[in-house]
Amino acid sequence: MNISEVSKRTGLPAKTIRYYEEIGLVSPARSGNGYRSFRDSDLHKLAFLGRARALGFSIEDCRNLMTLYEDRGRASSDVKAIASEHLVAIDAKLAELRQMRNTLADLVSSCAGDDRPDCPILADLAAKSDG
Repeated sequence: MNISEVSKRTGLPAKTIRYYEEIGLVSPARSGNGYRSFRDSDLHKLAFLGRARALGFSIEDCRNLMTLYEDRGRASSDVKAIASEHLVAIDAKLAELRQMRNTLADLVSSCAGDDRPDCPILADLAAKSDG
């Protein structure tokens, strides 16, 4: 398969596929003229990577997960540890986003939104940047 077919089948842009090759996540064969030739195993790896990235795993986590996937003697606890660590990071981001949302909601509700120049939103932003 060529890169455009693999791109269509995995939903990954060709640029991403080339990047994954560049960093060693996939290693397609090369034909005599230098064109990439993807095997079914490459297609499967790319689909795996696409799904892992869609779940927000870092490139390094993807590399580790791929290594574990290919290791039939792996311990599922190693996989769970990577996923659990990522879940903790997601929960922390969600808490941070909730805090941001609550703060912004309070500021929006305190702003009259009329023709007067005073605005609690700008006052709060200015106060935060001063210190």
